[in-house]
Amino acid sequence: MEKEIISTRQFTIITILYSIGTAILIIPGSIANAAKQDAWIAAIIGVIISLLNVKLFMTLAKQTPTLTFVEANKKILGRFFGTMTALCFVIVTILSAGELLYFIGIFMQTEIMPETPMMAFALLFSIIIMYAAYLGIETFVRSAEILFPLFLFIFIFFVICITPQITLDNIQPVLEASKTSMLYSIMRFLSIFSFPSVLLLMLYPLTVNVQHSVQKGFYIGTIIGGIVLTTMVTLSILVLGPDSTTARTFPSYALAQRISIGYFLERIEVLIAVMWIISLYIRSFMYFYTSVVGLAQVLNIKDHRPLILPMGLIVIGLSQILHPSIVHSNNYNNEIWPILSFIVMILLPIIMLIVAVIRKSKLQKKEEV
Repeated sequence: MEKEIISTRQFTIITILYSIGTAILIIPGSIANAAKQDAWIAAIIGVIISLLNVKLFMTLAKQTPTLTFVEANKKILGRFFGTMTALCFVIVTILSAGELLYFIGIFMQTEIMPETPMMAFALLFSIIIMYAAYLGIETFVRSAEILFPLFLFIFIFFVICITPQITLDNIQPVLEASKTSMLYSIMRFLSIFSFPSVLLLMLYPLTVNVQHSVQKGFYIGTIIGGIVLTTMVTLSILVLGPDSTTARTFPSYALAQRISIGYFLERIEVLIAVMWIISLYIRSFMYFYTSVVGLAQVLNIKDHRPLILPMGLIVIGLSQILHPSIVHSNNYNNEIWPILSFIVMILLPIIMLIVAVIRKSKLQKKEEV
């Protein structure tokens, strides 16, 4: 296939929306469960640590600048072990794509259209993602460029409207959470916000046209995405309180239901749903695109498009069987996903980087001799 190219600006927008993803609705309740009113502190620390993860990903990408992350596995770790790790990575992305379809289905059914089956939402959303994958990454990033101003406008409007309902007493006492609870919350935050950013190595630096400026875009996108999520966590605590935030399945949506201006501007929580759907579209596409392209590269198939339909059907099926209930989903994201994402999305890149550096140093020594 012809090589696709995107700009640094487009990559930055993708980084912002991708890092927000599903986190905008589930992170406030997830980290408030352990850190309580100190959840905003855990979010800030998580954003700072995320910059180190970005540094890790960029350093690894420099070792194989002409390869995607899946191809880099095979190049650095060897044909056998590299293929095995790449296949494990692809399996995780497939499962995650199915889970995101589950999220859109359960959210729409629970909060907006309770009479409609989850399968309908998963099917409609999957068609959009599959079509975007068929058109290619250039078309996808152009759609992200169009949606980003709308996302930004809704977010700013939401913050302005909910600010009058802030109660500072909800955030006190400060620093009451134990070190264990804080560490647990930070890990949850990182597992949803930061660790999945390794998928961006399927685009960076191979498809970006200006290599020297894209690194700054990676950092800027992560910081802006972190600011958005930290703001949502802080507002959830300040308006709903830590206990109510923990008890809600989607605290950010419950926060939007509180907006009431002059007794005439009410029930605008659908706006937060639009904002979430935009960011969910970006993340679900990246998971699906990574799984399709990654599998094609593992199997040495030049054109990934024939895999889109069968993979799409698999993802739809997974969305219906992964989680029997929202309680199972919450337990998975709080207990299993942080460990799984750390192993596949952080530990694996660290091992790859160490092996690449060792091989490079040995090669230099041979050349010197």
